Amino acid sequence: HFATVNLGRLAERFEAGAVVDVAALIASGLVTKTNMKVKILGTGELGFKLTVKVHAISESAKAKIEARGGSVEVLDAPKVSA
Repeated sequence: HFATVNLGRLAERFEAGAVVDVAALIASGLVTKTNMKVKILGTGELGFKLTVKVHAISESAKAKIEARGGSVEVLDAPKVSA
């Protein structure tokens, strides 16, 4: 199970250039259950760059973040062997 956060909510709570990780989401009140993994969904718009570090993210949210020059790091991602 994931605690889900819409992309538009990140735009409301964080400033341009912020690093948005699980601790920051809990501190902002967007995530209240500290024992859950976090997934960002693509609903809403983002007008600036963010660095997002969460357990899962929708393709649309990832595309919107990267389109603004931001980056996405998926925590606990399975390692791809070469």
